[in-house]
Amino acid sequence: MRGWWREIAALVLPTECAGCGRGRDGVCGACVAELRAGRARRVLPVPAPAGLPPVWAAAPYADAVRGMLLAHKERGMLPLARPLGAALGHAVLASGAVRPGGGAGWALVPVPSSRGAVVRRGHDPTRRIASRAAGALRAGGVPARVVPALRLVRPVADQAGLPGWARAENLAGALAVRPGALAAGAPVVLVDDVVTTGASLAEAARAVRAGGARPVAAAVVAGPLSAWVGRTRG
Repeated sequence: MRGWWREIAALVLPTECAGCGRGRDGVCGACVAELRAGRARRVLPVPAPAGLPPVWAAAPYADAVRGMLLAHKERGMLPLARPLGAALGHAVLASGAVRPGGGAGWALVPVPSSRGAVVRRGHDPTRRIASRAAGALRAGGVPARVVPALRLVRPVADQAGLPGWARAENLAGALAVRPGALAAGAPVVLVDDVVTTGASLAEAARAVRAGGARPVAAAVVAGPLSAWVGRTRG
């Protein structure tokens, strides 16, 4: 209910643009255009954690894009899930891991948030964006579906502010696949809102492999410009 009320409030109550801080429309057309304008690109954190699948990002984690992601995640500006989800869907397509067809649908598996984070924020931002991404892909003829297959099996500390090695240590062995959630050998695209060190996606990939499925790629809305590599798509 809290998430529903936040979404209604964000639609009817004027607020400054989450990207540039100007205007009173929640997000302005120029910032949405900036999010859509980029060409999805491979991102590779340095050092890259072991087991990290190829990661594709729709935009650099900076400026208006960073503001929109933080406003959606921490300030509960839920209507931002639509443009952020469209960007995530673009990154999924750029990965080359999905295409039209696919039987029951291509599985997008979000990296789960901790129960405490979901309670504090009043919503699960990654799962919400992933749902919008799957909808955008289906509208384009790709039968994608969100499969919340991963769960935390032990408490973890807040990742914010931790260096790469500490993030990897904090998350090691923290995720597992829910029984029966993924078929053996099924191809999976892992999705998250942002990649920084890659520790979360690497742990998610390990858990998916341990559960018998195949993490063929990962996609995020944004990644640090320092981690971008040369090849672009989209």
